Amino acid sequence: MKVAVISDIHANLIALQEVLKDMANEGCERVICLGDIVLAGPQPKETIDFFKQQDWLVIQGNTDKLIVDFGSEVLEMLESRFPVMAKSIVDDIAHLTDEDIAYLNGLPPQVMLEVGGLNLHLVHGSPRANNEDIMPGMPLEVIEDIIEGSSADLILCGHTHTPCGYQTNSKQTVVNVGSVGRPMTPTPLACYAVLDIEDGRFSIKHKFVDYDREFAAQLVKQRGFEGADKLAQLIVNPVSRHV
Repeated sequence: MKVAVISDIHANLIALQEVLKDMANEGCERVICLGDIVLAGPQPKETIDFFKQQDWLVIQGNTDKLIVDFGSEVLEMLESRFPVMAKSIVDDIAHLTDEDIAYLNGLPPQVMLEVGGLNLHLVHGSPRANNEDIMPGMPLEVIEDIIEGSSADLILCGHTHTPCGYQTNSKQTVVNVGSVGRPMTPTPLACYAVLDIEDGRFSIKHKFVDYDREFAAQLVKQRGFEGADKLAQLIVNPVSRHV
């Protein structure tokens, strides 16, 4: 069985649509999403409406949780740390309905499941926290500390927008599947992972998919909130996850 694993869409339905075409070419039979469906992207309402129509397994990302918990405390935190994200979340919520937010609220923070004899642990950031970074080049002992307590054969995560993978001394595999909508790679192609499972064995590969980044950036800029132009530029030239 081939499973497509996506994460960090960030309202970039344009990128997601191209990734879906690549999934079909790969012969993927199932889709798993590791969260961060909206926030700081071109089409928040359209993206969440699309997700609500799918039968995918979706978990809740940290930005999904921020939207669910939105109030003065969340806004003040974002204003002090990521001022453009603060403007973006206000604008996202203005476009979303109560039903949209209820959908995000109903997503599980993480999931353990068995597929084809393989035990998977689906998280957004890490098994410990939805906003913990798993990045390339981290010491293996740090990775092993982060996943301590998870018995899964394969831990799948996102959050950092940067694909990477680790094989631990306990023979567990950790894979960050990257980002569909706001990749942090030198060439900012949409990124996802294809997981091929057979009789408890698996292989996994990252796929990089081109899409019309200039058009996606234009749509972000047209949203018109203060700092939207900065978020638009990050789609074309990603120099930072946060602004």
